[in-house]
Amino acid sequence: MTEKAQSTFDKARIALEQKTRYVADFPEKGVLFEDLTPVLGDAEAFAAVVDAMAEAAEELKADVIGGLDARGFLLGSAVAYKLGLGVLAIRKKGKLPPPVVTQEYELEYGTAALELPSEGIDIAGKNIVLVDDVLATGGTLGAARKLIESCDGHVTGYVLAIEVAGLGGRERLGDRPVIVVRDPQ
Repeated sequence: MTEKAQSTFDKARIALEQKTRYVADFPEKGVLFEDLTPVLGDAEAFAAVVDAMAEAAEELKADVIGGLDARGFLLGSAVAYKLGLGVLAIRKKGKLPPPVVTQEYELEYGTAALELPSEGIDIAGKNIVLVDDVLATGGTLGAARKLIESCDGHVTGYVLAIEVAGLGGRERLGDRPVIVVRDPQ
């Protein structure tokens, strides 16, 4: 990482440490929820995080930024704009009109699915960096990668604001680089 990139990441880490709201026992007992809403709502903190994520995405040679429903849309769109790239909105099942391409995946409590339109956007051969707010178990990001690969796109890596320690998400993402702005707490 260059000295400039290190400085950008340092500013973003400080912003995340100062502005993240921690909520105990949400969504269930024993979980410490890290709410980035205050980070997104503060112009200076938001800019610092987006700048760091954009530098990371640029290193990963993105042609398109993939933002995951829903907070990944906010961060991914800002990163794409900063880099002069398009953004691919990876939606939760049922949010897009047909025809769609669907990828189901397992959750602790059932299954979920992600979708992309099967018409109107061509990602074949494109290098896509997936952007989201939090890396936890890696299930959603892994499903997004499978979805993109089923459309002949290529995921070059993952860029995230924060990572939850101890859930194995990074390991589940396989052989692509994972860049997290703020180290796990």
